[in-house]
Amino acid sequence: MRYEIPTSVDDAVGLLAAGGAGARIMAGGTDLLVQLRSGIFEPDVVVDIKRIDETRTITEENGGFRVGAAVAGAELNEHATLPKIWPGVAEGFDLIGSVQIQGRASLGGNLCNASPAADSVPALIAANATCTIAGPNGTREVAVEEVCTGPGKTSLGQGEFIVSFFLPARPARSGDAYLRFIPRTEMDIAVVGAGVSLTLDEAGTCTDARVALGAVAPTARLVADCGAALVGSKLDDDALAALAAAASAACNPINDKRGTIEYRTKVAGVMATRAAKRAYARAKGE
Repeated sequence: MRYEIPTSVDDAVGLLAAGGAGARIMAGGTDLLVQLRSGIFEPDVVVDIKRIDETRTITEENGGFRVGAAVAGAELNEHATLPKIWPGVAEGFDLIGSVQIQGRASLGGNLCNASPAADSVPALIAANATCTIAGPNGTREVAVEEVCTGPGKTSLGQGEFIVSFFLPARPARSGDAYLRFIPRTEMDIAVVGAGVSLTLDEAGTCTDARVALGAVAPTARLVADCGAALVGSKLDDDALAALAAAASAACNPINDKRGTIEYRTKVAGVMATRAAKRAYARAKGE
């Protein structure tokens, strides 16, 4: 196995394309190293992207933020302004692992590992975040919800990798939140995760909303019916009941030791409702 450390996007693409199916990206490495030691993968080449400037920086762009795919969770949460504007995104990333893991785990790795229960992904989807993907045919922009196609599977082609994420500018009176349910108090995998991002008018009525669920289907998913349930309301009881019903209806979970199908389906509505309330309070400046 070769270990390569390119310093440019083009060099990384060339190494990945040449390595074909035997190439693996290392961003933080918190998933990849475990998989290597477990014998899940035996790659011919590991391409470490942490020396590429575009993957390691957080910059303001067009009123939003460009976040490198190899930026660590601790770096994002310690940024001066991003967590204040996108607290839900910061919350999702901050729930990944321990303090030690936070110093390494990356947004790009958490997405491309393609776990249905990845904590950062529903928050990114709710935020309407996009990815810049580089490959042999140049770069392309893809919505986060279009990257994962199934457990452990992505839509990235041979030689492609995620360079960065873009979080768009936020309208006034906007808020977001991410919440998950786990059996323990910390350092566990989500039974259900819910991300909500919404915008209000001057009267406090919701004018736009995006809701994403994790751990309830083969991939994290954007649930349009959940967003529609909130738009036009001040998150009254009827709107929240409609939100919970839409969240449960969108579920297609599995039975495992952390939760049954019936339990996950019920909890999805509960967590979506709680996240919506938190996002609404933030949008009102509370």
